Amino acid sequence: MTPPLTYLGFHAAFVLPPILILGWLAVRRPTAWRDRRAATGLVIVLFLAVAYTTPWTNHMIPEGVWWYGDGAVLGRIWYTPLEEYLFFVLQPILTALVLFQFPARADLPLRIPRSHRLAGSLGGLAITVVGWTLFAGPTSTYYLGSLLLWAGPVLAIQWAFGLTYLWRVRRPVALAVAVPTLYLCVVDRIAIEWGIWIISGSHTTGYTIGGLPIEEGLFFLLTNVFVVQGIVLYVWLVDRVHELPALERLRTPSDLP
Repeated sequence: MTPPLTYLGFHAAFVLPPILILGWLAVRRPTAWRDRRAATGLVIVLFLAVAYTTPWTNHMIPEGVWWYGDGAVLGRIWYTPLEEYLFFVLQPILTALVLFQFPARADLPLRIPRSHRLAGSLGGLAITVVGWTLFAGPTSTYYLGSLLLWAGPVLAIQWAFGLTYLWRVRRPVALAVAVPTLYLCVVDRIAIEWGIWIISGSHTTGYTIGGLPIEEGLFFLLTNVFVVQGIVLYVWLVDRVHELPALERLRTPSDLP
């Protein structure tokens, strides 16, 4: 069945408008985020998002975890549609612009307790182990397991580096994650209903929230956590880079007092 909207049309209807609105708000409304550090953090996150997500989607699509409606995509690189690569870029921009609406900075040294770093790394490792168990288990947990297996190492790195700081700014971080996650879940549910993409019933648990497979909601939650935590931790690092003399030269002139 041919969907009423192409994947590119989906971006034009549901992804680009909030980006434009949030971008306008970010320019009009002065916040603590309007500086080169936050923008640089976003650029780094964009690069990592494309590099880290590309192998994963190119494994999942040929496995039949999801596929696309007739005529919904323009073309593919490897197994992944061009529009999917575009989403790898647009989603972090959308989420970052939500983050930029909230002050998420705290005065905390980079030197945090080793026990906190250990707890963060073990937390990410535990998610990885659970993911591997589900990934290697029944077919119905394939998508769920792959998500956790894919996400665990990133979370381990982020939490090991700055779990204490993330907890200190937990309220704005939670808001910056929740808002785009809820929005993307809603529009993803619309896209599935319209047949722009189809999620495999055999590779998912069958549990849904409002008709949305829990795996899809978890994907948006995890990826938005990656983006928000990545930018917040990068800005924290640059703000406190004077504590690391070997990295002091990385500071830009605008960062200096």
